[in-house]
Amino acid sequence: MIGTSFHSSILEHRSNYVKMVPMATKTPATGTARAERRTDALSRERIVETAIEILDAEGEAALTFRALTARLSTGAGAIYWHVANKGELLAAATSEVIAEATAEVTDRAEPAEAIRATALAVFDAIDAHPWLGGQLAREPWQAAMLPVFEGIGRQLAALSVPAAAQFDCASALLNYILGLAGQHAAGARLIPRGTDRTTFLAAVAAQWSQLDPDEYPFVRQMAVRLPGHDDREQFLAGINLILAGIDVTR
Repeated sequence: MIGTSFHSSILEHRSNYVKMVPMATKTPATGTARAERRTDALSRERIVETAIEILDAEGEAALTFRALTARLSTGAGAIYWHVANKGELLAAATSEVIAEATAEVTDRAEPAEAIRATALAVFDAIDAHPWLGGQLAREPWQAAMLPVFEGIGRQLAALSVPAAAQFDCASALLNYILGLAGQHAAGARLIPRGTDRTTFLAAVAAQWSQLDPDEYPFVRQMAVRLPGHDDREQFLAGINLILAGIDVTR
């Protein structure tokens, strides 16, 4: 009886010890132990946030998995656990920036004002994140823009735009916004970082003013307005022109 009791006590002690020790998980492919601490500490959200910081500070070329591992003080495997490749990471960063920029727009009651606010939110996001224009222009119908397209479409329906015209109207607005993205992308590629906007536009205006007055009378006339124009106000003026045209369809 003493031996049996002693043996039971040891088994109970071992059982309690096993419960206290965390079991290492094994990957199906290799069967080797994989520590959970690293992946638990590193989230997809944190990786995307860090990627946006790198993109904002140094541009798309600087975003590498090596740069991420250095910033996050982790190994490449921990990052690949959450993100498969750079393309997926760029798509996630784009979606995050657009979602954050347009998060509060849906609270606006008046449909036309909501469309203006959505367009300006995307404009401001592209202006604040120079790399964003290139991503939107590269893949216009990517997942990041679908909520924008959806939001514009719902507001058009609220404006009583005929169902048959809603696709064309929403596409016109979205394509105008993406056109801006393309312009910013081109500027980011061609104009060196840190270039003074006024100086650059003044140089372009000087070239316009030297054009043949018979061949380019309008362009020469607009040369005076180019250096001092406000991009945001001009963008909003375009949205208002599209909305005025849409109003005719109602």
